[in-house]
Amino acid sequence: MKKTTKPFATLLLLVLSVVFLTGILFGSVSISIKDFAAVIIARVTNRPIPLNLRSTDTILFMLRIPRMVMMCLAGAALAGSGACYQGLFRNPLADPYLIGVSSGAGLGAIIAMSIPWQYSKLSAFMVPLFAFVFAIITVFLVFNLGRMGGYLNITGLLLAGTAVNALASALSSMWILVSGLEIKRSFSWMLGGGGIAGWDRILFTAPLILIGIFGQLRYAYPLNILQFGEDQAIQLGIPVNKVRIRLIIYATLTTSAAIACTGVIGFVGLIVPHLLRILCGNDYRHLIPLSTAGGALMLSLSDILARILLAPQEISVGVITAVTGAPFFLWILNRSNQAKV
Repeated sequence: MKKTTKPFATLLLLVLSVVFLTGILFGSVSISIKDFAAVIIARVTNRPIPLNLRSTDTILFMLRIPRMVMMCLAGAALAGSGACYQGLFRNPLADPYLIGVSSGAGLGAIIAMSIPWQYSKLSAFMVPLFAFVFAIITVFLVFNLGRMGGYLNITGLLLAGTAVNALASALSSMWILVSGLEIKRSFSWMLGGGGIAGWDRILFTAPLILIGIFGQLRYAYPLNILQFGEDQAIQLGIPVNKVRIRLIIYATLTTSAAIACTGVIGFVGLIVPHLLRILCGNDYRHLIPLSTAGGALMLSLSDILARILLAPQEISVGVITAVTGAPFFLWILNRSNQAKV
């Protein structure tokens, strides 16, 4: 990582640590630093939890810590994938949500949730599997529909993404009504949130997300070369089709794994990579890891806001990211149009 980006990366991680701790301590029941430290020390030293701190221990390790861990993982997955998609399509608007990948993964997850699997462990496996399969189908569909005259452009990508996004969202709503899933819980999940996170789901999802992120990092240099065009990449010995397919698989794996646990959350993969590209440049060897940290930070902050803005009621995290992301999307679109004039 360049010297100019190292201080920024350090600052980003420090801020993320502070936000993570804030999300653990604050909520409907506030926890003091003293009680937090006492519980952590008791856990680390394998001592019995004091009677007056057992409820605090339950809140921390059954609710808030797994929730914040899931928010960090999902934010890292969505932002890292957003950076990867933007590089693959050479388009700053190629966000997993805007191009329909998130909605496709959401449709697959909802279908898997509606099937009465015989074993609970099988159910936990099938939800991310269905999400991944439907997300892969969606990204290839959008990619092919968005090609106009043999190349991908902003208009084609947006039109294809909007159409596929609308279709997947409509099918998800119809499936919820037809299958008899609990409507309130299902639509809450479609808006995105961390309330369903738990250690079992995290232990299953975290390896998928990490595999996807490290896979994207492995092909970061070829992704840099692809920015100069396919012909240039081929001349430099880059196996273009192989790199493109593997990056799509890795980016879609992280997106679908995150969505399978947190629901459909949009705009994280649009805002974070775009801002970091302005601040730190276009080198994907730096942009992807910075985006994962930035995505974790954005989604953690969004989750805290979702909990405190209308406390004791809770807003869906996807609503917070949409309120933030929609104006940002319009700004990027306007900026892209002005650049053409």
